[in-house]
Amino acid sequence: MLTQARKMFYRARGYYAGQLNGEPFRLDPYHSKFWRKVAAGQWEPETFAVLDKFLSPDRDYLDIGAWIGPTVLYGARKARHVWCFEPDPTAYRHLAWNLDLNDIQNVSAFGVALSDQFGVARMASVRGEPGDSTSSLLHDGDHGNDALTIAWDQFEAVNDLSQVSLVKMDIEGAEFFVLPMLLPWLKRTRPALYLSLHSPLLGDEERLRRTSELLESLSFYPDVRDESGRTVDIAKALSPTELTRYRTLLFAG
Repeated sequence: MLTQARKMFYRARGYYAGQLNGEPFRLDPYHSKFWRKVAAGQWEPETFAVLDKFLSPDRDYLDIGAWIGPTVLYGARKARHVWCFEPDPTAYRHLAWNLDLNDIQNVSAFGVALSDQFGVARMASVRGEPGDSTSSLLHDGDHGNDALTIAWDQFEAVNDLSQVSLVKMDIEGAEFFVLPMLLPWLKRTRPALYLSLHSPLLGDEERLRRTSELLESLSFYPDVRDESGRTVDIAKALSPTELTRYRTLLFAG
């Protein structure tokens, strides 16, 4: 009863007063449970540590898979400019709301998905809830949404991305066909890459092949670390046991 009353209060006020890694923000009241978890340091503290390490006021940040904006909001305080993508329309509405609540002016937010061409694709949540953090182009369930797609080449051609110091990609399995499009740019500019791998979402027959191909394509990065900051043994990362785990890897150097 008390929890429900709190939610009603936040929604009537129009925002939830929270913190992201110690930084105060006004946040959308419909995700107050999640925002409390973040404020308590129980949501991806390692991600905030990566943002602190690689973002600075004279460099830019690219966030692919922004969801409702925890990393975008925090990144906007640390970086000169932020480009972010969130194709799920429900999540994007809350992302835009959170940016507006904090009067953030240095973020370019796009409600589209990166793909190999301009068009429309079907996407749905793994759990079936629109706007949750598991929406993916790998899924086209009955309760999915049509998502506008834009080719990476189109985006890169009209934006100066030469000062991007960090790319965060968390797109629920779509990394296996989106990331290869970024490879020429990544090799040329060498920003740090914080990549969430969703190998378990692939079929058994393609899991090893596609994961190994993706990791091999990133071999030009000399330093690869896991969520705990430990150096990654790529051969071990491709073991059957490891391929059943969701991993986030940091590529740098």
